Amino acid sequence: MLSLSVFPLLFQLFFAPAPPSDVFSECKQLVVVTSPSANGKNAKLWKFERSGTKWKAVGPAHPVNLGKKGLAWGRGLHSAKPGAQKQEGDLKSPAGIFRFGEAFGYAAAPLVPLKLEYRPITESDICVEDSKSQYYNQIVDGAKLNADWTARESMLRTDAQYKWGIVVKQNSPPEPENGSCIFFHLWRKKGSGTLGCTAMAENNMLALMKWLDPGKKPLLMQMTTRDYDSYRRKVGLPALK
Repeated sequence: MLSLSVFPLLFQLFFAPAPPSDVFSECKQLVVVTSPSANGKNAKLWKFERSGTKWKAVGPAHPVNLGKKGLAWGRGLHSAKPGAQKQEGDLKSPAGIFRFGEAFGYAAAPLVPLKLEYRPITESDICVEDSKSQYYNQIVDGAKLNADWTARESMLRTDAQYKWGIVVKQNSPPEPENGSCIFFHLWRKKGSGTLGCTAMAENNMLALMKWLDPGKKPLLMQMTTRDYDSYRRKVGLPALK
């Protein structure tokens, strides 16, 4: 007789909605971020590149920091999932499958050659966190707009966390209160939880920015190790070593 602890895993493997297969069929670059627990803030990041049907790791895995309260399912390319759902201000990083947006940084030009579009951050650039605003979940030049927001984050911070970064297309197009301003950016230090982004050391960020190629349809898979293993078995994704 199966123990009760087995049933959640069986549900996940056999009854959870299947991922969109066409998304994976066109993907030739894959960024995988996994955490042992949905409540943990410590995770690892892997980079993979596909040639034909074979995936190959690009460099070793490295540590990243997640939200202070771990993970919750965001809005991305994945089907709806049971469990905690990403909400504005919940201090959780979005779990799921996502595209990457533009790279950004404090410098007028990127330090390394990029294939991603690059946005040099100015003093008036903000990311809008007010879901009632027409600019919700967007980076905009606040000096050029009539402000219709009450909550926003300055992109030119007093620290170096946004010195280099990449937009994660979570909750895009935005729906109210489903989370905003989700980035890959630099960490304060290893193990320091974020407000909902994914943070890493500067050398790892620059390597990722340089490597990502929109022409290869890169995807981010960010979730618990168990959830990634479920996807991996369904659609033939690379094993994590």
